[in-house]
Amino acid sequence: MTPISLGLATGLALTAVAIAAAFLPDVRIRSILSGVSCAAMSAAGVFTGALAMAGGTGKLVVPIAVPLDPLTFEPDRLGGLFMLIASGVGVLVSLYGIVSVHGPSASRTAWIALAVFLMGMQYVPTAADALSFLLMWEAMALGSTVLLLAEHASRRRVSSATVWYSVMSQLSFLFILAGFAVLAAAAGGTTFAELARVSPTSTAALTAFVLFVIGFGSKAGLVPMHVWLPRAHPEAPSHVSAAMSAAMVKMGVYGILVVCVRFLPGGPAWSGIVLLTLGGISAVYGILQASVSSDLKVLLAYSTTENVGLIWLAIGASVLLGAYGLTATAATSLLAALLLTVSHAAFKVTLFLGAGSVLHATGKRNLDHLGGLARRMPWTAAAFGIGCLGAAALPISSGFVAEWVLLQSLVHGTRLNGAAVSVTVSIAMPLAVAVVALTAGLAVLTFVKSYGIGFLARPRSDAVAGARESHPLVRVVLVVAAAIVVLLGLMPGPLASVLASVVAEDGTRRAGFVDTIGMAGVSLPRLGALLDPIALVILAAVVAVPVLAVTIASAMRHPQRLGASVWGGGGERTRPRMQYTATSYAEPVVRVFDDVLKPSRDVEVTHAGESRYLVQRVKFSQNLTDVIEHRLYRPVLSAADRLGVRARSIQNGSIHLYLLYSFAAILIVLIVAVL
Repeated sequence: MTPISLGLATGLALTAVAIAAAFLPDVRIRSILSGVSCAAMSAAGVFTGALAMAGGTGKLVVPIAVPLDPLTFEPDRLGGLFMLIASGVGVLVSLYGIVSVHGPSASRTAWIALAVFLMGMQYVPTAADALSFLLMWEAMALGSTVLLLAEHASRRRVSSATVWYSVMSQLSFLFILAGFAVLAAAAGGTTFAELARVSPTSTAALTAFVLFVIGFGSKAGLVPMHVWLPRAHPEAPSHVSAAMSAAMVKMGVYGILVVCVRFLPGGPAWSGIVLLTLGGISAVYGILQASVSSDLKVLLAYSTTENVGLIWLAIGASVLLGAYGLTATAATSLLAALLLTVSHAAFKVTLFLGAGSVLHATGKRNLDHLGGLARRMPWTAAAFGIGCLGAAALPISSGFVAEWVLLQSLVHGTRLNGAAVSVTVSIAMPLAVAVVALTAGLAVLTFVKSYGIGFLARPRSDAVAGARESHPLVRVVLVVAAAIVVLLGLMPGPLASVLASVVAEDGTRRAGFVDTIGMAGVSLPRLGALLDPIALVILAAVVAVPVLAVTIASAMRHPQRLGASVWGGGGERTRPRMQYTATSYAEPVVRVFDDVLKPSRDVEVTHAGESRYLVQRVKFSQNLTDVIEHRLYRPVLSAADRLGVRARSIQNGSIHLYLLYSFAAILIVLIVAVL
């Protein structure tokens, strides 16, 4: 048995141990043993994924008691990367859950569901045939659905969010199943090796591509299939939200990468345009909704749509450029997609676990009710701040490295060969650059808002004023997650070399990657646009250290004066409600994008006595809904509801009518059989 086979078998065995530990009667012991078992299972996945990325081989064959082929798990380099991502996130959320989950989220059912959920995510990238893939995909969906439903008895919105999530998950599964069915029919088999033999320009391949885009796009949270994200993430337990955003949506990314890189490489240019368009729309719409949201977890959910949109945009650019023979640029865009994937997993698990720590300490997730947490929860504030740097793509985080590579490939890519390029590429690349630039700007605004309003200034409620730092184990998890964000940002060269080996299997693509990667950083061929992390650290130090030194010296020389009067410049009497809120901070964005966001506002003025001029109170409320859900899904659901009401008239209790239905059904079956 090879090390990879042993690692796969160990992961399944530890899953069984975690499920057995969930049956223990004592809640505290159950949480400890189940959490440790889940973390150990995920650690085995980290080991196995790293071996697969390094080129190791091995497989695990699991016979099943039905007349079907056995399940086969055999991760390649690409599968190893996504197994490593899912397992690494699994380790962090399992340790976090040991001390953070309580009540229904710590029940036997919840811990069993967590083990199944993590196991499904971990083994989806290892599947070597369609049946194994679909089985693990359903295990992932079932486990996450049960976890989302855990607190339905105490919060009304949980049930509604679970319905939306469950329906979208099953629709995703059906489209993926249909895509595999079309490919399998054309290939004459269900193994990935057989599916890869289908011509990428055949009718079956193009039909399967469309089905896969819908199926994997729904799981990834692309617009317009994103509607489950802002509903499910806020209502799920925080460690589950972190796993769903940082790892589960990556399975949608993995699926479309397998389609574009393994099953149907060298597809037509229009397939790249489809991915590019879906990714661009999702990126802009997601960050726009995040920038105006006041709910911290809803903000992070929409941010996930933005990040996944950028990943799909990079994949689409790679497919499009590759279709026109721009090999080096296509390789760079694909490398950017992988960098974005790894980066998003790192900073999003940090942000969601940090948001969970805030929610546990304060009972609030509305930014308008937070503030002043930097002093009360310094460890959480520091980790969350580093996560914000990554999400805003600022130096020296992993997010900056990933988006820089993407921008460089889009800006300079069409000129690398020194020859004329297609009109399609000449139009698509500048538009893609504009999308990335717009999302980058809005991302900075969004995460400055989330950190500044949530952690700085003064507490806006009594619950926040009395907040305390999280459990030491939670702090360790947050520090490790934040350290990964910084570490990935400081080593772009080695990281890019590892990621390039994941998808560089043929000589042409490998040559493109070799030209793209330098020793210190990431550069584009023949352009010299070098990204050196050491230079970035020195530049940041040169700018930040003097400012910090002057600030500390000034604070020591002029200590805080608590007795200062308001008219003299002091802030003793300034009330927290006079500070900026998340709503007021985002108001300019709402006005600029009014036609897209369609906000509804209400201003209620209460006058003092009978006076028309003296105002006692002004109450302002603003409601922002998801336009796509309101304009697309709601009409469809309303039409289905009306159709269902009308269909009830068929069941009127008449036995004669029921016999007529049966007779008509028999006639239809006979006619179809004869034809």
